[in-house]
Amino acid sequence: MTKIFAHRGSAGTYPENTMISFKEATHVGADGIELDVQLTKDGTVVVIHDETVDRTTDGKGWVKDFTYRQLRRLNANYKFKQYGSCPIPTLEEVLEWGKETSLLFNIELKNSLIFYEGLEEKTIELVRFFGMEDRVIFSSFNHESMATCHQLAPAIETALLYMEKLHKPWQYAKTLHASALHPYHPTVDRYFVEMAHRHQLSVRPFTINKEEQMKKMFADGVDGIFTDFPEKAIRLRDQ
Repeated sequence: MTKIFAHRGSAGTYPENTMISFKEATHVGADGIELDVQLTKDGTVVVIHDETVDRTTDGKGWVKDFTYRQLRRLNANYKFKQYGSCPIPTLEEVLEWGKETSLLFNIELKNSLIFYEGLEEKTIELVRFFGMEDRVIFSSFNHESMATCHQLAPAIETALLYMEKLHKPWQYAKTLHASALHPYHPTVDRYFVEMAHRHQLSVRPFTINKEEQMKKMFADGVDGIFTDFPEKAIRLRDQ
């Protein structure tokens, strides 16, 4: 059965990448959550998607230029003002909470635009500290970073994120020891899924928000989808 990952939590109805959004994903019965990590100026692994705080908080500037204490003062409630103050969480905070759930965790390393020295090591250290190696998937558009993660922690699954159609991506994934492909959904069809499965690779496309897209992905037999609307996806899947 296709697993439903709540993209940045239940980001269609709650402020993305916040604890309230992640908790809503468990409330509606998602199989997993997807979240993004970056490093603060003082080396804390924080959960935020954009390289700047401008879009999702009431602040301005680059994540890398804030200390964690400074970041924590910002309100990340984005377009959902009705939920009051929502601080930017640390990865430690999310995993400490998540350990007590049955969720899978897709941790996307946001290190394509900015090179965060030590991001892989610090993220792996936290996953190991909470003993969650078997419930975590690392993903990134930075495929070199995924190769590094595999080298440092071969027991933790790595997945390649990408936008454009690739030639035989299942062969490319094997060269990086990745165990999953996370493609942009228009590049996926039934043949793609069959070939990936033949090469022992999981397929989890992003970001699937429309009902017809969800139905197509379920019919194509993908292993998981990332969606901003997990409740809707679960209802459709279980029908």
